[in-house]
Amino acid sequence: MAPPQLLRRNGSSATNEKPQSVSEHAQDKRDQTHRTLKARHVQLIAIGGTIGTVLFVQIGAALPIGGPGSLLVAIVLWSTVVLAVNNCLSEMVTWIPISSPYVRFADRFVDEALGVCSGFNLFLWMALGAPFEITAFNLLLNFWTDKIPVAAVVVSMIICYAFLNSLPVRVYGEFEFWLAIGKVILIMGLLIFTVVVMVGGNPAHDAFGFRNWDVPGGPFVAYVYDGAHGRFLGFLSCLIQASLTVAGPEYVAIPAGETVHPRRTLPHSFNSITLRLLVFYVLGALSVGVLVPYTDPSLLGTAAVRPGVGTSPYVIAMVRLNIGGLPHAVNALVMLSIFSAGNSFLYVASRTLLGLALEGRVPSFLATCTRSGVPIYCVGVTMLFSALAFLQLQHTSAVVLQWITRFVTVSGMANYAMISFTYLRFHAALKAQGIPRESLPCRSPWQPFCGYYAFIASFTMMFLAGYAVFLPGHWDTLTFVFSYALIAILPAIFFGWKIGRGTQWRRPQDVDLFTMERADIDAYEESLQNHG
Repeated sequence: MAPPQLLRRNGSSATNEKPQSVSEHAQDKRDQTHRTLKARHVQLIAIGGTIGTVLFVQIGAALPIGGPGSLLVAIVLWSTVVLAVNNCLSEMVTWIPISSPYVRFADRFVDEALGVCSGFNLFLWMALGAPFEITAFNLLLNFWTDKIPVAAVVVSMIICYAFLNSLPVRVYGEFEFWLAIGKVILIMGLLIFTVVVMVGGNPAHDAFGFRNWDVPGGPFVAYVYDGAHGRFLGFLSCLIQASLTVAGPEYVAIPAGETVHPRRTLPHSFNSITLRLLVFYVLGALSVGVLVPYTDPSLLGTAAVRPGVGTSPYVIAMVRLNIGGLPHAVNALVMLSIFSAGNSFLYVASRTLLGLALEGRVPSFLATCTRSGVPIYCVGVTMLFSALAFLQLQHTSAVVLQWITRFVTVSGMANYAMISFTYLRFHAALKAQGIPRESLPCRSPWQPFCGYYAFIASFTMMFLAGYAVFLPGHWDTLTFVFSYALIAILPAIFFGWKIGRGTQWRRPQDVDLFTMERADIDAYEESLQNHG
């Protein structure tokens, strides 16, 4: 165990006295969180945040539009973008593993205004994820009964989330660890189910293999228009679905300030994302295309299906194959996954708000933590967004989900664009200040190419996310607003803050690379090695 004086410097004691940064932008408020998350917690928190409604239920929505071939190619292509973002984050976060890292990096490496813009965007993205999952939870509950009042479901989940996020982070990490294990069991079980039934292990003993890829039209479906033009639009729709579905590295980065031995723990977590992308997303996309033809009436919305996972490709396949009982088990496990995903969203949102408070971009009282290191006021503010789930009382759950989905898709793209741009400035600062890449705790390949690739792809997708509203006969005002409002809001925040505060664009040679914070972490890591 580290000596008490070093523990206090690194936020692991009750007093938690962290020194100030030497940056001119450092604030008097110090990080009071505690480093108690272990490697297994970080790994499973990352899984917990990325596996939810979209992977199990909504992924099938793209099948009728683009077909199984387009969906698989889109998932693979977007996975390369996520890997590029992962490479950018791994270098920055392991270099300076602090609370709410990449929001504060945008502030220090680029411009104070970009830090505010990035923090607002990430906070809004994650805070809206909670009502999204609460709404989806209620939708899946209707698979069994619609007698439970919607308000009762929403209130119960908000209370559970508030309780869990008020506990010490090590308890939160342990809870998420076991929930995420349940998610892994579910996705692995569904992948095994796919292999078994496609080779004939079903009541009809039908070894259908890849037959569903050979339905009329082939694996690449034309959307709106015929021919190559239509197939491209079908693929583009699948790519938008992939950008909403595939995620991961941001959930590894956010707990950096609460992780034990971060420079040893975090590189392993970042490096394991390739396996997660392959198993959860690529094989998942392949499975849904194998199990269900894209012409199935349930996917097209022309058949009467039960609420809940009734529209999940996996459940549709179980019904088609007359496999009884399994849909109920899948519904229960997916509900567990949804609950865990909502919990992860609230955790990330509260820590993002904490990062803004530590940099003095929101009222400093939000940086106050409990004696166990929980930023309780940040948790409270974040919980207020969960009340948006009450919109179900006036609209159907499906409509509310669609509204939130449109908004968070663009928000996610903006987040990746700002992360990758921040990395490019970090890379330039290292070079300008003569800091060799060999000194980085985690060096990723193909840099700075990954930064440019991720930035261009994410920035472009922000504008393409709502393209369908411009097609003939597809205009919908609310869809347009939820798809593109953020593109107007974020520049307004950036330029409003920059002009109002007179912030300066940081030159690479002048960037503050968190000199004091890095020295503290160096001492903390050394203390762990010296004292076992």
